[in-house]
Amino acid sequence: MTLSMTGFGNAVVEYQNKKFTVEIKSLNSKQLDLSSRVPTGFKAIELDMRNIIASYLERGKVEMCLYVETTSADAAVQLNIPALESHKKQIEEASSQLGIAVPEDWYSVLMRFPDAIHSETPAEINDQERAAVLQAVEAAAQKLMEYRAAEGEKLREFFTERINRISELLDEVPRYENERLVKIRTRIEEGLASIPKVDYDKGRLEQEMIFYIEKLDINEEKQRLRQHLDYFMETLLAGGSQGKKLGFISQEMGREINTMGSKSNHAEMQILVVKMKDELEQIKEQVLNVM
Repeated sequence: MTLSMTGFGNAVVEYQNKKFTVEIKSLNSKQLDLSSRVPTGFKAIELDMRNIIASYLERGKVEMCLYVETTSADAAVQLNIPALESHKKQIEEASSQLGIAVPEDWYSVLMRFPDAIHSETPAEINDQERAAVLQAVEAAAQKLMEYRAAEGEKLREFFTERINRISELLDEVPRYENERLVKIRTRIEEGLASIPKVDYDKGRLEQEMIFYIEKLDINEEKQRLRQHLDYFMETLLAGGSQGKKLGFISQEMGREINTMGSKSNHAEMQILVVKMKDELEQIKEQVLNVM
């Protein structure tokens, strides 16, 4: 199965009067780069959470967030009355000393202070809450992997289409090869003929022509490119963590295509090479997203 490194998963688990929400998202990266945002009271189990995620995700830039909500009305956040009283008293004193009017809308002023809302710092979690949080982390990681599998299937279809297109373009190359060699020979002979009063050994010319044409032969490049195309598909269908390997294969494909282009000396063949390069660049861009 082909897996993408792009994914998202979330899960919610409730225990007594608390709701734990875990969100995990991932993007492409050469290795596992995991960052997490966890409330202060849950820092003690952050390592356990990270270990669970690492067991599912081999590579990727991963961000995990844990949100904790209190579902009990009794424990809901409340106005910090003592702090508001203190702020109001200080403002009234400042108003008297500075000779400025007190605010007409006290609420809008007092609610701007950062301590206007009071919420208790979460106490140390118990074993049941720990189990609930880790359950949410595992469920979110599983959903992320499902997302990665779905995206991976799209990538597999994309790569298959691109590889097939390069293969089709490669199949078109032979019909230009004989014409290419004839044009090269004709161009050289016409060039010699255009030089006045030049005498040359036709046997030696034939030998040089054979040597020159051998240098322009692209049979080996075609054969190696075909092998790389087949190997890419074999690796893709093998599944698992193959992103780096696919990247190496695509680099080798690029070398063969570039060599064919430099040897072609033929307009139509160079057009085929440019089209191959276009397909290969699309592969290289997307292969970075493969696990």
